[in-house]
Amino acid sequence: MKDTPETLEKNEKQDKKREELIGKVLVTNDLLQYQEGTVASRMIVFKKAGTITLFSFDKGEGLSEHSAPYDAILTVTDGVAEVSIAGRPFTVRTGEMIIMPANIPHALQAKQRFKMTLTMVKE
Repeated sequence: MKDTPETLEKNEKQDKKREELIGKVLVTNDLLQYQEGTVASRMIVFKKAGTITLFSFDKGEGLSEHSAPYDAILTVTDGVAEVSIAGRPFTVRTGEMIIMPANIPHALQAKQRFKMTLTMVKE
């Protein structure tokens, strides 16, 4: 599938926004706001070796069970979530993290509004 001029322009704008974050002190929770009734995300690093994406979840929102081909490190920066890994539930709170291993099903649910940083390690 070939990228359209619109897609290429959008990707260039996103790359520029990510570049504007480099070399600055950032307040993680200020980079992405809560949005009522939904999940919001913002990718801040996109490299061959991995990605870092910020997420905000309104209370009751979540991600259904899925798996990824890479290890993923979830760090809660605000609030409380329940993370399930291979059917086993874990509660994670502000300042805590959990490592979700590659190819193992996992899901998450916001017990209250929460924000997280998701680091995917590809190499």
